[in-house]
Amino acid sequence: MKRHMNFKSMVASTFVAAAFATAATASDTFEEYGKVEGWTVYKNVTESTCLMEKVDSVENVVQMGYTKDTDFGYVGVFTKAETDIKKGDEKAVAIVLGNDIYTGETTGMKGNITSGYSGGYVRTNNPHFIEDIQRQYKMIVFPEKEYVFTVDLTGTLKGIEMVRKCQSDM
Repeated sequence: MKRHMNFKSMVASTFVAAAFATAATASDTFEEYGKVEGWTVYKNVTESTCLMEKVDSVENVVQMGYTKDTDFGYVGVFTKAETDIKKGDEKAVAIVLGNDIYTGETTGMKGNITSGYSGGYVRTNNPHFIEDIQRQYKMIVFPEKEYVFTVDLTGTLKGIEMVRKCQSDM
């Protein structure tokens, strides 16, 4: 049986607050905290948050972290490929994680992240979404476009554990 849920849940959860960080801006200062199973965990010294990042073989970037207030987490995917993504644009998106389908909105980022990259992120406080991110090995993303892409989630369980440790050390 497939669950269909929104990214945002009506239930706030300390589990969710312990899982993720905010979309970083170019003025933020980062320090490497550690590496685990292909993920690099960073302390965002400017925002007092932590995030994890993985770069694939074609330099696409996946980031996960806390929002500054830690009420929400985010998952962002960024590319050097040519896109029509505009900063702040909100678009519908569906994400499949295992047997679960999540719907919500992605927010575009361009120009306020590493030069040459564009992409988008979703914010969530849904504990089921976070659990699926930790337990699954791939995330299939259906943006409001004619294409679909898959994100490798290998190592997210250990990566999220390290992000939690980093955040508790701040």
